[in-house]
Amino acid sequence: MKHLMRTFALPTLLLAAAPAMAHNPMCECEELASGQVKCTGGFSDGSGAPGVTLDVIGYDEQVLVGGKLGEDSTLTFKRPDGEFYVLFDAGPGHVVEVDYADIPQP
Repeated sequence: MKHLMRTFALPTLLLAAAPAMAHNPMCECEELASGQVKCTGGFSDGSGAPGVTLDVIGYDEQVLVGGKLGEDSTLTFKRPDGEFYVLFDAGPGHVVEVDYADIPQP
């Protein structure tokens, strides 16, 4: 009986640890010389995020640019006037915000 318990204990423990190995969302934005902003989204394991929602939101909570990442996991948009942030939303627990002040300029 002890041998049987040991046989099933390791796989059970490994399955329980799987959620701890989740991949974190990542989003980086940079301003291009043309006055456009290019944002790239993905995950810490190096995988891309095509189709994931990426919205540009003003500090008044108005959506200024609504979009989804393209096949190359990027979205390029005209830099809005004023204060804003970029919201990368890959689902519950997988959200990243990038403030306009943190977007490097050329």
